[in-house]
Amino acid sequence: MIVVGTCGFCERREKYFRDFGTVEVQQTFYKLIRDKTLQKWRQEAPKDFIFSIKAFQGVTHPSTSPTWRRSNVKPTSEVGLLKPTPDVFRYWELTLREAEILGAKFVLIQLPKSFKETEENFNNAEKFFSKIEKREFIIAIELRGWSEKGIKEFVKEFGLIDVSDPFVRKPVHRGDINYYRLHGAYERGRIIYKHKYEEEELKEIASRIRKWNKKESYLYFNNAYMCEDARRFIQILAF
Repeated sequence: MIVVGTCGFCERREKYFRDFGTVEVQQTFYKLIRDKTLQKWRQEAPKDFIFSIKAFQGVTHPSTSPTWRRSNVKPTSEVGLLKPTPDVFRYWELTLREAEILGAKFVLIQLPKSFKETEENFNNAEKFFSKIEKREFIIAIELRGWSEKGIKEFVKEFGLIDVSDPFVRKPVHRGDINYYRLHGAYERGRIIYKHKYEEEELKEIASRIRKWNKKESYLYFNNAYMCEDARRFIQILAF
């Protein structure tokens, strides 16, 4: 089973729920969302629709991150990078609450490049994951700039799903689920989000995902042309 969606609603929700079977909610990363808003989304969606939510940036991103400019929360110096601080734990609990209201399947922890492959960060993660609840959610993690060995150790140690871009690397297999995010093209270590996937690129992605497929694969487009590319990809999968 391969389920396709986008990172955020790329069109009106009513239409999105007809076009796609899943969404990775981005609003939960930037802001704390009101309960009634999340309840409305859940009620609007088909019963079998799959929500994934991106953990609030207070869990992952330090106060120096420019992403905080879009937030409705003023950060302290004790946020982000999975630091085992009261603020980080509180924001994790708020993320879980949002996931519960939406009836989400996944919670995505997307860490910034500043979360380097260091002993300090691994130790902080160890303290973080030893204290938090996961409840019934599948926790997926995107580590940027880490070695394959480091990623493998991280996801195995903490019982997580490895998130990868299928154009960059094969995911570290764990369990029966693969989770992919397609950001666009890459140039000198930078992500080019304004990349429209060519037909052959989409076919290659489909080939790789089928070859690496577990029981379930979830693919989220995160480029500037995400809606169009995701729809084209669904058509390719049909053949």
